[in-house]
Amino acid sequence: MGMKVVAFQTSIRRLVELGHKRIVLLQPDHMRKPTPGLLLRKTLDEMQSHGIKTGQYNLPDWEQSPEGLRRCLGFLFALSPPSALILDRACEYIATQQHLALKGIHVSRDVSRICTDDDLTFERCEPTASCVRWDSRPWLRRIVYWINNVARDKDDWRKSYTQAKFAERGSIGPAPKGT
Repeated sequence: MGMKVVAFQTSIRRLVELGHKRIVLLQPDHMRKPTPGLLLRKTLDEMQSHGIKTGQYNLPDWEQSPEGLRRCLGFLFALSPPSALILDRACEYIATQQHLALKGIHVSRDVSRICTDDDLTFERCEPTASCVRWDSRPWLRRIVYWINNVARDKDDWRKSYTQAKFAERGSIGPAPKGT
């Protein structure tokens, strides 16, 4: 399994422990299309193992642009507001926080949020962002090693994985009552 699968599953288990049932994965096209990749399939399986029926609501199709993100969030919160959002990148995480604040939706009280990557920006956010973290140094060393091999005309198809972990911080809390 990839380096993030266990961290994603751990985050789902934690959200379920906190009472979340309406969990939405706002993930990029390349992870969803033409069909969800292994990471998302395992994450949806984890949700189903906790009795959460999954479908398009949990993995919506959205246009990857600022306007597309706002439209998707508007649609989600108009119908059946999610109790938790799992976002892929820091820019989408921050944009979502701004969108929710403008609508009067309080992070961690009204909706929990997790980013699938860590970012220095998150340490400056209030509440601090729950995210998936890993040590990038071994991965970066591997890239340099691969580049050196390519420069020497050496085939180098080895894969390298770094253990990822779910880092729970202030952006998640109990599911809102009645969800």
